[in-house]
Amino acid sequence: HRLPGEHPERDTVIEPGELVTAVVLPASSAGAPSAYRKARDRASYAFALASVAAVLEVADGVVAQVGIAFGALAHRPWRARLAEEALLGAAPTRAAFERAADLELAAARPLRDNAYKVPLARNLAVDVLSRLVPDQEDS
Repeated sequence: HRLPGEHPERDTVIEPGELVTAVVLPASSAGAPSAYRKARDRASYAFALASVAAVLEVADGVVAQVGIAFGALAHRPWRARLAEEALLGAAPTRAAFERAADLELAAARPLRDNAYKVPLARNLAVDVLSRLVPDQEDS
């Protein structure tokens, strides 16, 4: 994915005739619980209004590994690095997930007609992360 720059008609750096044949994921995330969720305007529409993908590994009662990415919020997928940093070493609670999502999305600058996407993405992130923790407490 690329930013529009001088060629807004180009979404990627892939040249005509090129084809993606594989995606390699880091070994550190192999086997860790993960989830993806998207919100749509209607069940009949396939495109997301907002989406969240997350991987979360808990060890000894704290977040040992986390990866979070938002989709449909910006021109390209948005890696939630601030939220990830906030969660590392923290107890995996709903309150921690809410704080991390708020921290990440504080920099969001929605356009006039899509400000609803910010709270939508926040709630999706909190829900996805919460579902990745068995017997999650609401503290």
